[in-house]
Formats: sequence, structure tokens, C-alpha cells
Amino acid sequence: MKRTRRSDDWGFPRWRSYGSGRSAAKVRLCDREGCDEVGDRPAPKAPNSPERWYFCEGHAAEYNRNWNYFAGLGAEEAAAREADETRDAGGFRHSPHWAWGGPGDGTRSRDEMRALDALELESDADFTAVKAAYRRLAKENHPDLKPGDEQAAERFQKVKAAYDVLRRAEERKESTT
Repeated sequence: MKRTRRSDDWGFPRWRSYGSGRSAAKVRLCDREGCDEVGDRPAPKAPNSPERWYFCEGHAAEYNRNWNYFAGLGAEEAAAREADETRDAGGFRHSPHWAWGGPGDGTRSRDEMRALDALELESDADFTAVKAAYRRLAKENHPDLKPGDEQAAERFQKVKAAYDVLRRAEERKESTT
């Protein structure tokens, strides 16, 4: 008669941890080429597509940072989609557990992102960098320093408008904290 090893749970299955089986667990790896991390963060392959990539945390952050949700849409369509989703998911914006995230997590509006582009800054720039970029670009393009230069005057107006957008956003952020 063949002897089998007895289990360590003394016949009480509740003493085992949930989901613990004796077989090996299947682990999905990150879909990024050459990555051996666990791929447990789904990301869409295309807008409105059920197909998903599965990335590790680092590659999911990189994918989301480069994702353009409004690619291929006109300005009116993008604004309509943004308004619909802001209306439907407005509660998520104020969730305190998302406060750790940097830019790319929805903390900046599209206008703020355009303003950062006008000031030639990255999306994670803080307000001190915004002030420095504004001062630099305003000095370069000020109409008093370049009289008669229409392009410089137009660029100065864009830089001033971008700074105003980011300043108001910073004031709103400070008033809510």
C-alpha cells in the first residue's frame, strides 16, 4: 500500500488561505518587449476597443503618459467628449486617493496643458517653473523690445494668456487646500 503525505490543515479547509491551491499559479507577464515583470495593469489598445495590453506598473505609467485620448478627433468632437466624461465622472476628480498622482492623471485641464505647451514646459512643471518660463518668454517677445514685429507681439499675447490660465489654476488649487 502506497503512503501519501498528509496535509498540514488537519482536515479543516478553512485553515488554508483563500485561493491557495497546490498547483502553480498562472502569472501574466508584461506585454512590453523584454520585460519580465507581472503584467497586471490593463491598458486599451485603441480608443473604444475591448482589446487590452497588460503592463507592469512602470510600463503602464509610461503608456498613460504618452496616451492621447483625443487623437483623431476634431476640436468640437474632443470638447464634446471631454464635457460628457467630465459630467459622468466628475466625482473621481475630487477623490483624495488620487492626490499622489502627478500630471497625466487628470489633475490638469486641457487648457492648462495647452498653456504649458505655449510656455514650452513639460506637463509636470510646477508653478515656479511656469513663472520663470513666462518671464523669459515675455522678455524675448515684448512689443517694447521688438517694435513693429507682429509675430513677437502675437507670441507675447499667447504667452501672457497661457500664464493667466496657469495662474488662475494655481489660485484655485491653493484655495481648495
